[in-house]
Amino acid sequence: MIKINQLPFVAQPNTLLALNGSLIFLVAVLMSIGVVIIASASIDYAAVNYGDPWFFLKRHFVYLFIALVASVVMLSIPTSFWRQYGWLLFFIACALLLIVLIPGVGKKVNGSQRWIQLGPITIQISEIVKLCGVIFFASYLSNSQYFLQTQWKELFKPLLMLVLLMWLLLLEPDFGGAVVLAITVGGMLFLAGAKLWQCILLLISGLGILVTLVILTPYRMKRLVSFLDPWKDQFDSGYQLTQSLIAFGRGEWFGLGMGNSIQKLLYLPEAHTDFIFAIFAEEYGFIGGLLLLVIFLLLVTKIFMISKKALERGDIFSALAVFGVAILMTSQVIINVGVASGFFPTKGLTLPFVSYGGSSLIITSLLVALVLRIEYDLDLSLVSKGKNS
Repeated sequence: MIKINQLPFVAQPNTLLALNGSLIFLVAVLMSIGVVIIASASIDYAAVNYGDPWFFLKRHFVYLFIALVASVVMLSIPTSFWRQYGWLLFFIACALLLIVLIPGVGKKVNGSQRWIQLGPITIQISEIVKLCGVIFFASYLSNSQYFLQTQWKELFKPLLMLVLLMWLLLLEPDFGGAVVLAITVGGMLFLAGAKLWQCILLLISGLGILVTLVILTPYRMKRLVSFLDPWKDQFDSGYQLTQSLIAFGRGEWFGLGMGNSIQKLLYLPEAHTDFIFAIFAEEYGFIGGLLLLVIFLLLVTKIFMISKKALERGDIFSALAVFGVAILMTSQVIINVGVASGFFPTKGLTLPFVSYGGSSLIITSLLVALVLRIEYDLDLSLVSKGKNS
């Protein structure tokens, strides 16, 4: 149990000043961009469907407040706690994935049963699983790194646990969440010492499973066909992608200007969520979209650098956890932007800190807070060693 005098913000009031200012600044910039573009993208949809043009923006501010409070709590928990009790998160993730599948408990939207309704709050379980997965696999792999490097059979244990989580995600179904989790854990396995041929074999096996799922599932096959040629059926299965591509075309180099998107006027469905990057590109153009991607690049680069710092200091758990956060965020940005621009089939993944979605915003904020806490503990341990020496 963590005593109150062990919490850094109680015992050391200046801890905030010791955190990575540039990382916090980049997250604040992305959150600010999210507020502006959500307000722009959702105003007409909210006015028509809810009678309040600021409906989604008001809720987004509530989610931002919850995310900040939750982040402060995450920052108060020492890294050693997650290192020691990370294994519990695997069982929590499995339990939540089973609970959400229970009829009447899990909320079904557009054919997917991914949410649990708690009063006015809707929680997307797959987002919680991402957080649990990063911490659990970092804890497991850091404890079994030697065996993973010396006994190739040890690779099957984490893979079986990954397959179980992916299978439960696919039952919802949440294909995008399963793919992101697989990419994240695969990257962590490689950093933990898995051989290159093992990772390549894992990649080929994963691709084979995904292709099989697409072929055997009619609605996924339909999505793939519409993705390959959205204009062939632009008023049905290809409608969302064609409208997204039109938004990119309208934006040209410098965009139509803030609030001047045409596709948000009920042409592009759910423009404030998964396809918000298309609206952003329409209003701010190719240059604006490129600058947004540069901000994400700077953010994940900073996170990768913290992972490298942990690895150089021999803290394997911290290195794996931070690396997992970086891989997860990178893959989610690539897939979201790729879907909006027609490079990948449609998947229900948000753009971190920018898309509307409470669960995504809160969990992504918690992941960044975990990275900040890990870096703080790394620096604290270095100072302690300096004093002792």
